[in-house]
Amino acid sequence: MLTQAPRGTKDVLPQESYRWQYLESRMRQAAAEAGYREIRTPVFEHTELFLRGVGDTTDIVQKEMYTFKDKGDRSITLKPEGTAGAVRLFLESNLYADPLPAKMYYLSAPVFRYEAPQAGRLREHHQFGLECFGAREATADAELILLAYRLLSSLGIRNLSVNINSIGCPECRPRYNAALKDFLHAHESELCADCRSRMDRNPLRVLDCKNPHCQEVVKDAPQLLDWLDDGCRAHFEELKACLSAMDVPFAVNPKIVRGLDYYTRTVFELITHTKDGNLTVCGGGRYDHLVQELGGPDIPAVGFGMGVERVLMLLQQEGIELPQPRLYDVFVTYMGENRLHAFRLVQALREAGIRADMDHCARSLKAQFKFANKQHAAICATIGDDEAAASSARLKFMAEGQEETVAWKDCPERIRAYLNTITE
Repeated sequence: MLTQAPRGTKDVLPQESYRWQYLESRMRQAAAEAGYREIRTPVFEHTELFLRGVGDTTDIVQKEMYTFKDKGDRSITLKPEGTAGAVRLFLESNLYADPLPAKMYYLSAPVFRYEAPQAGRLREHHQFGLECFGAREATADAELILLAYRLLSSLGIRNLSVNINSIGCPECRPRYNAALKDFLHAHESELCADCRSRMDRNPLRVLDCKNPHCQEVVKDAPQLLDWLDDGCRAHFEELKACLSAMDVPFAVNPKIVRGLDYYTRTVFELITHTKDGNLTVCGGGRYDHLVQELGGPDIPAVGFGMGVERVLMLLQQEGIELPQPRLYDVFVTYMGENRLHAFRLVQALREAGIRADMDHCARSLKAQFKFANKQHAAICATIGDDEAAASSARLKFMAEGQEETVAWKDCPERIRAYLNTITE
């Protein structure tokens, strides 16, 4: 057990980390282009934050949270999602007093859910999430959907579709809930135990049940879109107009309600069609009352979460190769007793911003060159007795096989000039 990772977790190996770094850089770029700035919240929060924010009838709270008592007998929970922590940060730091909207994102933030591990779903996974506080118009919803769609499309992910829905607001949803409860009670015997326990307290959760039999039952349930009030309907129409104006292919899916209680009005999912079926790669929506429910002022908000592991899995499934940086620009080899000279040259190159390394395993010169080849170093810089005496190094440009002797002080400039002529 000491050498086995816990079930539902996954290591990132040295040879894989470049994929994470590249994807993270693209995510940061997408966020920055829309004016979102990074936040970092704790891995754990007070349990009450999720009970009040996520909702005590959700699967996350009832079945999936990692909750424990700390040494002060306080109930602590590892983050099951990112939005509640972002709202807590927004309130605790009084960011609502700043000019709004406040746009923020978190990246590779660990999220913990106790559920059956499967492809693209781990007990510890990482999210890229954007949260926008203070924007009430549907253009903010459309901006986030478009940002996610462009990001995933630009990475090469195919067969993407945008599914949107509106789940109304506290003014129009009670009337719908009453109609939905009547329908569910008429089919109570056909529902699973979880749905029967939820249909009075939170009937929308029944629509989100993954049980195939329950899905079959609710396919004829009343649709919330038919019960929207004028404000919610106008907001949804504006969202559709914004997406249409930007030629984003979307479909209205009345069955999307998302698995969290804080959503109002807009909910959306970006889905990709794989050989194993549909896979949700990004989901989000509007949560106009969560800030107030957690003790803050009446400030609307909208956001989304995107699983980093899931995106990486899709890229791999579709055979999309991400750019792999060269590990070393220069590998310094040495002969005889010139290890210290090699060490000094490596440090000088690093100070000049050049990726460099040397042998630390007492290999022969032949073995050093062999290792440098395996690491795909662009240049080998060799120091023998003659080079050490002349304060120089013999540079071998590996692709061409050409060699030249260069003074140590001129090595950074010569190496950089050569690197500018090649691509990684």
